[in-house]
Amino acid sequence: MMPSPACNNSLEGKPSFAVRLHQLLSESKTIAVVGLSPKVHRASNGVAAYMQAVGYRIIPVNPREAGKMLLGQYCYASLQEAAVHHQIDIVDCFRNTDDMLPIALEAILVAPRCLWMQSGVINNDAASIAEEAGMFVVMDRCLKIEHQRYLSNLCQFNESC
Repeated sequence: MMPSPACNNSLEGKPSFAVRLHQLLSESKTIAVVGLSPKVHRASNGVAAYMQAVGYRIIPVNPREAGKMLLGQYCYASLQEAAVHHQIDIVDCFRNTDDMLPIALEAILVAPRCLWMQSGVINNDAASIAEEAGMFVVMDRCLKIEHQRYLSNLCQFNESC
């Protein structure tokens, strides 16, 4: 059976997408959530609260909420401001597709392991520049769902998931 294109983002000589994703989620500790909303009914809040509950440090990034506490954490206006105080492993983006290129450019300055674009967000230009800068890029996937899949042993590195 051929792997599905969504799980087969591997490059020649590199581990498969599934293996890389499992490593990322297992080894990362800090997630900057760009566009984190204080509203509990918003996906950004629910995903961030889940990731916090399973042990990740959440760093809120939202210029409209800067200086406030979101999920018990100080909210920063930008990734660069957050990076002065925290080593960021994953930049999880709850922003529109058109907003992703400037976020990717800022992420390059912060140098996280991963630029993650949530479900429905696909920006190939942002992905290309982030990958060229050495980041692992995930597009059009929910961090919470992927965490449940890969760290709950539901996928077990099966390339066809």
